[in-house]
Amino acid sequence: MHVAGRIEDYALIGDMQTAALVCRDGTVDWLCLPRFDSHAVFAGLLGTEEHGFWRLGPAHGAGARPDAASRRTYRGDSLVLESEWDTPRGTVRVIDFMPPRDSDAPQLVRIVEGVSGRVPMRSALRMRFSYGRVVPWVHKVDGRTVAVAGPDSVWLDTSAETFGKDLTTYSDFTVGPGDRIAFTLSWQPSHKQPPAHPEPEAALTATEDFWREWVEHCTYHGPYREAVVRSLITLKALTYAPTGGIVAAPTTSLPEDIGGSRNWDYRFTWLRDAAITLSSLLRTGYREEARAWREWLLRAVAGDPENLQIMYGIAGERELGEAELDWLPGYENSGPVRVGNGAAHQLQLDVYGEVTEALHLAHMTGLARNDYASLLQLKLIRYLETHWNEPDEGIWEVRGPRRHFVHSKVMAWVAVDRTIKLIESGDADGPLERWRELRDDIHRDVCDKGYDKERNTFTQSYGSKELDASLLLIPQVGFLPPDDKRVIGTIEAIQRELSTPDGFILRYPTSGDDAGVDGLEGDEGAFLACSFWMADDLAMIGRVDEARKLFERLLALRNDLGLLAEEWDPRLKRQVGNFPQAFSHVPLIDTALRLTASGAYGG
Repeated sequence: MHVAGRIEDYALIGDMQTAALVCRDGTVDWLCLPRFDSHAVFAGLLGTEEHGFWRLGPAHGAGARPDAASRRTYRGDSLVLESEWDTPRGTVRVIDFMPPRDSDAPQLVRIVEGVSGRVPMRSALRMRFSYGRVVPWVHKVDGRTVAVAGPDSVWLDTSAETFGKDLTTYSDFTVGPGDRIAFTLSWQPSHKQPPAHPEPEAALTATEDFWREWVEHCTYHGPYREAVVRSLITLKALTYAPTGGIVAAPTTSLPEDIGGSRNWDYRFTWLRDAAITLSSLLRTGYREEARAWREWLLRAVAGDPENLQIMYGIAGERELGEAELDWLPGYENSGPVRVGNGAAHQLQLDVYGEVTEALHLAHMTGLARNDYASLLQLKLIRYLETHWNEPDEGIWEVRGPRRHFVHSKVMAWVAVDRTIKLIESGDADGPLERWRELRDDIHRDVCDKGYDKERNTFTQSYGSKELDASLLLIPQVGFLPPDDKRVIGTIEAIQRELSTPDGFILRYPTSGDDAGVDGLEGDEGAFLACSFWMADDLAMIGRVDEARKLFERLLALRNDLGLLAEEWDPRLKRQVGNFPQAFSHVPLIDTALRLTASGAYGG
């Protein structure tokens, strides 16, 4: 029987419209079709094998636990995964990938290749639609296996013989040196004609070519380029190609606390995450992705910037109602499993700053001018003029009472500051003097009400004694210079109060069994983005050797394929949270760029 692996046991493959997670033992435990946010066909990651999986690897006796691959790697700078098993009978390789697509027929291709000896293999395919709840009607059509349930159909094409048993489709076969047997799973709306017969070998060549050509556009050639490029590939894989929207992660409900209830659906486009992703892409040479995201933003916000949401669907959808799937027990019994996200309609004033910063960077790096982008920026500031001093839910989407979060005010300042710069450049018109006064008012308010003079640190919110790792962004966005004593004091306070023994950074104090500032019970791990921010800040204040060492410790947390989840559990020594997480890979890139610029690398 297969049980879900650790989060770091998974590899990502995808086609820039959806993605699959492949475990070390050759099992696909997560795949939503046809989009990132569609219902899962394989939901074993959040339940049991009864909820859908596809294992392909060396054959075992009945009931035997599958072995992990002896080794695995991505083929060069691509999303083509190669897993190899050394068995008593020989060595075999499985090549997994999803071809980038222009059509509506996503494909998951798995090619078995004999390396040495003669190895018995088994494919076990259990499709369960609607997140493991619906057993499809599986039958043959012209020699092809098709599973149908409601609006969906999934087609299996292979030259290997297949048979059905226990509501599962099996194939047993043996490969020798040079043998190649392909399996292709294709999705199609059930009312349409069958999808075209796949050409797996041609698709493999095209997929490798796509990624090789894409990576050639990367302008970063500094130290740790491998880590930066793998992060860029991951961000590209999280981009929904038809619209340019970027998902925060391709998964839902992977827990921030194993066994706890901090489980959320991340298959949407957070403006914050997407804006910082845009920044990293622009600074590493990917202007086309930046342009596509800007167009997505303008469509999503439309003519209603006063009702800016913190997140949207990948095509710009606004309604992301949250629900619980009570038939799924959750990853390692971490329930509930949620789809949708009730935080979509929260007030998070910092988003105005992140969006404005992204538009500003696009403008500064010479992205072709878009007049509506400038108009949107002006409309956002007009909204902030009358709302910046309201309490909100803040960057971490607290589900407790609204507060005057310091980071939110700082990012409101950023929004005004960048818009002033746009007007000063002559590319927009606005009430310059009035907004300069507004910028000064926000700055003064933060420094008066968000700063604890006795402890020499900014605080999480006005009147609070708590700290918050988002305060690390104060020097990075230019609110105060790095050598300001208040900045240095804040960095050192966060190191003292929010640091794990390994030097990784928590977002803010959590409450354990009682609901705290975020309105939730339970704890969480060290937040990886915040830990990268600490490395950035240490470099900015001249502690570059310390920054480099922290950065290298963070790189060591990546799995063997270079992937990061949202958090690191310092007690269990494992990755937690949705995976892979854009909000972890973006600051990895940013910190590498900053440290390279500072000359912090010793080799």
